[in-house]
Amino acid sequence: MIRSVKQLVDAEEAGKVRHYTWRKTPSQVTTAGLWFDLSMSPGRPVPKYWFDAPPAIAKAVSYSSDGGLEHGGGVSPSEKYLRLTTSIATAATALPLTMILCDYLLYYPSIDDSVLDEQVLDNTVTLPRYTDGKGVQVIAVSVAGRTGGARFYFTYTNSDGVSGRTSQTVYENNAAALGTIQGNGANNNASATPFIGLQAGDSGVRSIDSVVMLDADVGLFTLILVKPLGTSVVREITAPSEKDYFLESGIVPRIYDDAYLSFLCLPQGTLAATALMGDIKTIFT
Repeated sequence: MIRSVKQLVDAEEAGKVRHYTWRKTPSQVTTAGLWFDLSMSPGRPVPKYWFDAPPAIAKAVSYSSDGGLEHGGGVSPSEKYLRLTTSIATAATALPLTMILCDYLLYYPSIDDSVLDEQVLDNTVTLPRYTDGKGVQVIAVSVAGRTGGARFYFTYTNSDGVSGRTSQTVYENNAAALGTIQGNGANNNASATPFIGLQAGDSGVRSIDSVVMLDADVGLFTLILVKPLGTSVVREITAPSEKDYFLESGIVPRIYDDAYLSFLCLPQGTLAATALMGDIKTIFT
């Protein structure tokens, strides 16, 4: 783990640093105050569609198989860290724009809103990274539109290995844009966080065991296990927003080899026709 400026300087002087750029041009008409999964938008990297595997069966996510933001090849036995990110938007419609960089780990495709019976999930495949589940959170990404207002919860195994835990009840919104996060706001109410609340005392998830719809609706959503790495905010279009993780927090998040990275974002208006771009700087030691 990097704990000092000297370690950072030594890594950079040794050439153990990489820069990678990204650019996204969302076509979805997003809703103010609702979180959105930028991985489903066109651009570079190419979009990832979270309905591209058999429903309700856990599937691991990796850079080598699914893409995501570039962060450099494998460096083992060295360890790679997130040094800084920069982001900028070409239009102010959705600003200020909070962005959370996440490592996407595992997903359960196409949970059916219309099924009121308990939907048991297949966990033959397990977490590829953060295998103890510590700090791993859950998002629900819309992959087929719904009327809105229906409720669901899921049961899960927590980071201590205890099964039978129950999430908070999620009230689905009625936003039409695919990639919208189904958070805790009903009927387009703003969501404070993209992550679904866990049972009291829990801080992470190893697996999701089942989903229970309390109301029937049309539509599909995908549950994704993610590890949040860092948060930044784009406030204006005149200059990039830079987040230096070491200087601002004293800790540089680790990026595992073959991690799938992407952003969750909270627009204050539509992202359609807005180009978002930036870069990622990583170091390894």
